Amino acid sequence: MLIKRRIEGEEQPYIPFGLFKIRLPFIHYRLEAPEMLQAILMIAVGFSAIPLLQETLGMSYEVALTLVAFAEFLNLLHVTLGDPVVPGWIASAMPLVIVYLSGYEVGPDSVHALMALQIMVSLIFIIMGATGMAHRLIKVIPNSLKAGILLGAGIAAINREFGADGHIASYPVSIAAGALITFFILFSMRFKILKSKNNLFLEIGKYGMLPGLVAAMIVGPIVGELEIPRIEWGFIDFRFGEMFANYSPFGIGFPTVAMFLSAVPMAIAVYIIAFGEIITADVILKEAGHSRPDEKIDFNSNRSNIIAGIRNLALALTCPFTPLSGPLWAAISIAICERYKEGRKAVDSIFSSMGSFRISAAICVSLMPVASLCKPVLPIALGLTLLVQGFACSYIAIDMVKNSKTAAGIAGVVAAIIAIKGVTWGMAIGISLFILLEAHPVFSAKKQPKREYTEEV
Repeated sequence: MLIKRRIEGEEQPYIPFGLFKIRLPFIHYRLEAPEMLQAILMIAVGFSAIPLLQETLGMSYEVALTLVAFAEFLNLLHVTLGDPVVPGWIASAMPLVIVYLSGYEVGPDSVHALMALQIMVSLIFIIMGATGMAHRLIKVIPNSLKAGILLGAGIAAINREFGADGHIASYPVSIAAGALITFFILFSMRFKILKSKNNLFLEIGKYGMLPGLVAAMIVGPIVGELEIPRIEWGFIDFRFGEMFANYSPFGIGFPTVAMFLSAVPMAIAVYIIAFGEIITADVILKEAGHSRPDEKIDFNSNRSNIIAGIRNLALALTCPFTPLSGPLWAAISIAICERYKEGRKAVDSIFSSMGSFRISAAICVSLMPVASLCKPVLPIALGLTLLVQGFACSYIAIDMVKNSKTAAGIAGVVAAIIAIKGVTWGMAIGISLFILLEAHPVFSAKKQPKREYTEEV
């Protein structure tokens, strides 16, 4: 039973605290069983950060598992402080971060590099949210540069998986099986038609990457690429002491000034990608609100920026997290909003569903049975995540510049340079090309030379 009930058409009850609106389970919202069950199944995607942390920072499995659990706990801050979303990683930026870290030796050097990057990212989030400058910044960045960054991230993701250090060479059949199913469910027009005609396919579609992971878990042991999971009981072996001593700035020292400066271009690129997720969250929640006049949904992009900044800063000062902390897990948030649209009898409040998912995930990530079940498939989960991000980044980038040949050309050049030389080179050349080819001329119309053709924009 809820202690505080919502009046029809108003916001879900909360405790005011400046920009934040504090809501606690059982007091301000009830828990929803479907979302709690979905979190148990989808935590496999969260666990896929473990091999990434091992590869980029040289962590042991136990320390990486502890960090994943801590990151999942921090995800609760959004719903608790009034942000009605399921947050996740800055997934689209992950391939760029991997390329960035590849320039440092795995160990203290890569830890310091990621620490500098995550601190810079957190400061940008907090400053943009506190000053309200986020919308202004995103408007002045040209689509050609945004698209180039996204396309570069897509190329980097695909290149990694098919390269010498990728997972496809070690798990070709498992990843192929998982990827085919995942791509069909997420991106196929045929599957969208099936969902509109059959409730079974509609339910399958709500679980995003999970069916692909399940397929890989079944195929992998059959073809000898994966071990059969050995279920263990109890709680995970938390290694907070080891994590703090070996990976926090208070244990190994802060990065150098040079590392902070070198992280600035990457931090700006990461924020550009992350702010796109905040825009997506705003669109998703407005659409959900139109279907539910019984609840006023308050989504504040400044608040979302600040909370994401707090999460990144907490991780950077405790143990840097390679996927970084993003404001939205789009696939899950969309699935939850679809059920929310069914009415108050199905879901009392948007916070009921979002909070239930994150509370369940935070609990399950600490349980050894769940962790041990997912352990063999973690490299597959990471490989699938990167392939999906590569595909998604590519089609989003191309769609952004489809009406301008000049912008498309700049985006292609920027993407190639990012994939080959890194974000700093890509952004520097992209800005130069934009100024030279796209920016409005400073001369009056009478002084401009006559154009030989007209490009459709």
